[in-house]
Amino acid sequence: MFRNESAEVVRLAGGSRFELLADGPDTGGVVGANRLVLDVGADGAKPHFHARSSEVFYVLGGVLEVLVGDRRTTVAEGGLLVVPPTTPHAFGAAAGSPADVLVVMTPGVRRFGYFRHLGRIAAGTDTFENLVPRQEEYDVHFVDLPDWRSI
Repeated sequence: MFRNESAEVVRLAGGSRFELLADGPDTGGVVGANRLVLDVGADGAKPHFHARSSEVFYVLGGVLEVLVGDRRTTVAEGGLLVVPPTTPHAFGAAAGSPADVLVVMTPGVRRFGYFRHLGRIAAGTDTFENLVPRQEEYDVHFVDLPDWRSI
């Protein structure tokens, strides 16, 4: 069992944060899970896809704006969105709203290092360019989706 009070917290820009709940290896590769708390209008992820995993978003509070392929949508509190493998997507808190989201990847892969890297980028101690060579390791493959806001 994984408890929120024992979750590692990774700070992001503007008061946003990840709460790392379960990494893929901790669940035998079944799932990986984190809670993402985004400040009002904050970006959550650059456009990317996962080759091996589906990503499930359950909105605990606020409104999440998501671009899936070429379709932009919002998911409000209580809403669920599943993004299948190889589907390009990006997400963030909707304008004027925060977002509190449970994110589950299945199957789970080792990704906590990815979230920690994002924290170092936010703190100014690392760069996005240093993350790019590790896309395969974390199953996060960055793509260009011109219809997404600048992150």
